[in-house]
Amino acid sequence: MRNMETFHWEEGSRQQTYTPSEALLYAIVHDHRAYAQYLLNQFSDGALAMPGENFCCCPSSAPHLAMAVRYDRKDIMALILQVAHRMPTLRSYMNRGGCNHMEDGKTPLHLACELSHSEAVIMLLGSGASPQAEDHNGMTPLDLILKQLRTSKVNTSAKKLCLERLLMFMPEVRFKMKSSLENDPQCWSKVLGDEKFNYLVGRIPGTLFLIAMQRILSQLPPHEFPKSLDKLPIPASLKPLMQT
Repeated sequence: MRNMETFHWEEGSRQQTYTPSEALLYAIVHDHRAYAQYLLNQFSDGALAMPGENFCCCPSSAPHLAMAVRYDRKDIMALILQVAHRMPTLRSYMNRGGCNHMEDGKTPLHLACELSHSEAVIMLLGSGASPQAEDHNGMTPLDLILKQLRTSKVNTSAKKLCLERLLMFMPEVRFKMKSSLENDPQCWSKVLGDEKFNYLVGRIPGTLFLIAMQRILSQLPPHEFPKSLDKLPIPASLKPLMQT
């Protein structure tokens, strides 16, 4: 604890103060939801402002949302998204690329897909995050899920759930690795299943369920998500956020 920046016990050291933005990062890391809510309510402008250079070096990123995704702080992430929707200056907040040096320009949705955080994926998509966004390597969130499915057998069900939820918000499927799928159909059919593989390479249309969900979800206002999802007159088992 003595090595943490939060504590300054050494004799003669001056007391460290933090901006609301820097304090929010600490609240996210330590999962202090009540304190995060207080900061976002009382300092809406300052809490999501860029922190100091000691915390982030890229002025156009969204470090608080990315941090909430990385630590899987779903409640705090929902609070951040609510504030972002209320503030005109933050309309594109959830689509900002991450740190150029640490995250290769990945958006929060990229990170959620890379970490297989399926609830974060649906919350971000429903709140307006773009499934077509590219990182600095030209990779979309879909590319990252496919890469994870190809290279790792760990947590496969969570990866496939992320893929299902991502496709519900992608009426037009565009991704960098399409040629890889086309060049190695036997391997990818085994990884994805024949139906999913053929859909991704454009050989067959989506299922009736997928097409219906794409149409329904596209009509939900991002600033009301996920409450708007709860109000849909369909069985709970068909609502993406209700699935486990």
